[in-house]
Amino acid sequence: MFDKEFKTAIQNLSDAEKDKLILRLLKRDLDLANRLYFELVDTETVEQKREKASALVSDKVKSANEHFHSIGVLLMRVRAISGDINEHVKITKDKHGEIALNLQMLIEVLMINRMAINASKPADSYKFLIYVITRIYKILILIKALDEDYLLEFRDDLERLGNLLGDYDLLMRLCVHNGLDVNWLIHCEIPDDIMAYHKELKANGFLK
Repeated sequence: MFDKEFKTAIQNLSDAEKDKLILRLLKRDLDLANRLYFELVDTETVEQKREKASALVSDKVKSANEHFHSIGVLLMRVRAISGDINEHVKITKDKHGEIALNLQMLIEVLMINRMAINASKPADSYKFLIYVITRIYKILILIKALDEDYLLEFRDDLERLGNLLGDYDLLMRLCVHNGLDVNWLIHCEIPDDIMAYHKELKANGFLK
């Protein structure tokens, strides 16, 4: 990314100059600052951070249900929760947590908002349901990128999520239309080429 001459010039700066430079950079990059704080100062482990993130997901999903106004507002709230998960991952590099928290979010949202979602008009709920399918594909791709042994850790949640999809007629039809086989979740059998498969789907205009 940087040429050798530039790297050498940085290395030759005095300690005081380097300190000032680092502090200036951290003020401009909050993600980097939070990441370094976690690595260098924070006493909490990745697992403890994941537990806090999990509690936050549950609280916000519950709040979204209690203050349900429309399927569009629910989508906005779910996207905000996804942002919280992404923030956790940026700070901790928690690959396991990224999968677990996304599974938790979708399971809890679909469980407690079933009546409201199914009562929404198809035209209104389309974007939300496509978002759910897109997030499921992301989860499957993330799992497949891990060691095969990790698949067993997510088996129960994958099966639970797969069964929940069956409670939504329109969502099931959209899964079929967008190439998502619910049996991949229920039987915990993710295709080896899931990433290429997903890429081809998007190239052909699906998941929109």
